[in-house]
Amino acid sequence: MTDPTTDNAGRSEGTGDARASLEALRAEIAKAVVGQDPAVTGLVVALLCRGHVLLEGVPGVAKTLLVRTLASALELDTKRVQFTPDLMPSDVTGSLVYDTRTAEFSFQPGPVFTNLLLADEINRTPPKTQSSLLEAMEERQVTVDGTPRPLPEPFLVAATQNPVEYEGTYPLPEAQLDRFLLKLTIPLPSRQDEIDVLTRHASGFNPRDLRAAGVRPVAGPADLETARAAVAKTTVSPEITAYVVDLCRATRESPSLTLGVSPRGATALLATSRAWAWLTGRDYVIPDDVKALALPTLRHRVQLRPEAEMEGVTADSVIGAILAHVPVPR
Repeated sequence: MTDPTTDNAGRSEGTGDARASLEALRAEIAKAVVGQDPAVTGLVVALLCRGHVLLEGVPGVAKTLLVRTLASALELDTKRVQFTPDLMPSDVTGSLVYDTRTAEFSFQPGPVFTNLLLADEINRTPPKTQSSLLEAMEERQVTVDGTPRPLPEPFLVAATQNPVEYEGTYPLPEAQLDRFLLKLTIPLPSRQDEIDVLTRHASGFNPRDLRAAGVRPVAGPADLETARAAVAKTTVSPEITAYVVDLCRATRESPSLTLGVSPRGATALLATSRAWAWLTGRDYVIPDDVKALALPTLRHRVQLRPEAEMEGVTADSVIGAILAHVPVPR
């Protein structure tokens, strides 16, 4: 029989190794992507919570490169789908193909059968194709011709959209937005970061050759599984649970919003707060963890009143005001 003390020590050591490996992702991704640490952290949090991410930013801020580099540093398979108005659901999920040699239909998997799926410009495709991702994101399977087919593990959808271009786009409905664990905004780089980007390109950096840029796997699926088990054991006090509920209920009472955060959103905020607490080296959640993840977890789950939007109010400003107003547990 294994000695319990030794077993616990080994488990603790394994957890520490997994945290160190995931922390090393930031430095590894920085070899290819400059100045996007918050987005890197958000993607790692989503992987720990088995969630999906909506990346919003103008073209050319390295959204695609970020996902590709993350997959390379985690040694995960990745595929990219460019969402266009003529894209069909079967182009994402796969379809039955007739084999003339066997005179039978066989399933040809679509690009969704991967670990990290980059859904590029997801709001450029019609709702029917957008909805083809819903089962994959929620159930982690694809059903074709009545047969469910499980997706690989881990599985994450990183969908991108342009926040300033609306012509020829199909806005994601609230029900689909709610399926994304986090909405991360990818800002334009600072002046120094942009100088660093251009300096790298002048020195021969090729964003299509990550191996030449020095990006190497520093973690893998086993580290993610160990980390997920540790996150599931992160302690949440009744006071923290009540704080999360109070924040979400406050969004439903805000005069600036027509739609507040649902119980699914409250559950998501609790999950991301636990993951962030573990990443920062604690096995319990504090109010600062909730505050740190409130904006990316909740900003896409609320809907502004038209008059508030015309006055320049944003989802972030409303949530920020709620964070400042709701009493923090001591």
